[in-house]
Amino acid sequence: MAAPTAASSTTVPPARRGAASAAALVVLAVAAIAYPFVMKALGEEFYVSVASRIMVYAIAATSLNLILGYGGLVSFGHAAFLGIGAYTVGILITEGVVSGWIGIPAAMLLAALVAIPIGAISLRTRGVYFIMITLAFAQMLFYLVNSIKAYGGDEGLNIKVRSAFGFGLNLKDDVTFYFVVLACLAGTLLVVHRVMGSRFGRIVLAMRDDDMRAEAIGVPTFRYKLVLFVLGAALGGLAGALMVNQQNYVNPNVLHWTQSGTLMVMVILGGVGTLWGGVLGAFALLVLEEVVAAYTEHWQFYVGWVLLGIVLYAPKGLVGLIRRAAGRDGASR
Repeated sequence: MAAPTAASSTTVPPARRGAASAAALVVLAVAAIAYPFVMKALGEEFYVSVASRIMVYAIAATSLNLILGYGGLVSFGHAAFLGIGAYTVGILITEGVVSGWIGIPAAMLLAALVAIPIGAISLRTRGVYFIMITLAFAQMLFYLVNSIKAYGGDEGLNIKVRSAFGFGLNLKDDVTFYFVVLACLAGTLLVVHRVMGSRFGRIVLAMRDDDMRAEAIGVPTFRYKLVLFVLGAALGGLAGALMVNQQNYVNPNVLHWTQSGTLMVMVILGGVGTLWGGVLGAFALLVLEEVVAAYTEHWQFYVGWVLLGIVLYAPKGLVGLIRRAAGRDGASR
């Protein structure tokens, strides 16, 4: 009998791997719930707000990862859907509609509705043409919002109150807002996990691996891509709705293509096509920004070197590094 190889001897059994993942998830959930109370007890409420900002961007990056990582669609216009969500809630609050039960679903719905014609046109192209068309649509929306002087134009829109949900929830309190964002992030991850674990998700992965072969065996690839694109846009609208609540302000720059680039950096940094890639990427990039910016205003220079190192030595991102350390190189998600 041949001696076991080094690779096989370090492979973790699936049952043990599943138990370890479940335990890690429980520990993470407990830490996330305890975090704001610990920060408040230490008198560091500012870091509760920072954590909320990270989670909002984690939702945005996860929504892009759904399109980019799982669908293989490189979109430089995804920030447009964040902007649509942010401006929908901001305008509704300005007009006196402060209910979060109306504002946030409206933001997601409007982002999804706008994504239908954008996706219907863009998805008829591939590669660099798809990138440029999504970029063009995002820039058109950027200049459209810039021209709406009634809601701030290029100066942006300030809102005086946050969305209201009733039930004694006061989103002006940073801890309460933190838990609302945490619940939205958990819901986003659950939706992505269930979607990609379904038959729909398996077909999406098949199209990503070989689009033409999937079409040749009878898969309506255009329809599946459009549904995926619209779902990603809706989740982007959710991130935008939370973003304007967190900042009490929104300006047209949230729709700019550079914002899409930032989200793409987060996805690459965390792990393209992985459930936790957007979360880890948002955490790593924003924490790195906070730390390095405390020492120099040229923090982008050093972040660029970190990203370069990740691309060269860990092409699967931070998720890939964690899986490698845990002996899970073969895991697909």
